[in-house]
Amino acid sequence: MNESKRRAYWRANMALIRNLLIVWAIVSLGCSILLVEPLNALRLGGVPLGFWMAQQGSIFVFVSLIFIYAVQMDKIERKYNKD
Repeated sequence: MNESKRRAYWRANMALIRNLLIVWAIVSLGCSILLVEPLNALRLGGVPLGFWMAQQGSIFVFVSLIFIYAVQMDKIERKYNKD
């Protein structure tokens, strides 16, 4: 793989990681800590949404982000012919 293709691969990899970390930060900090009071006005299965996000929702999002990362990295590796 030539140098420009290698740099493009790492740029795509780092952009993916950055975007997923931003989503994780927004969900874990925003929904679970900063916006917990407004979210508690909504209910999810009889439980306040802010409480649910703090206890389980952010964990579900984190696990989903792991699967999204794996699928997206597979696409990036195929695009740049990485083994």
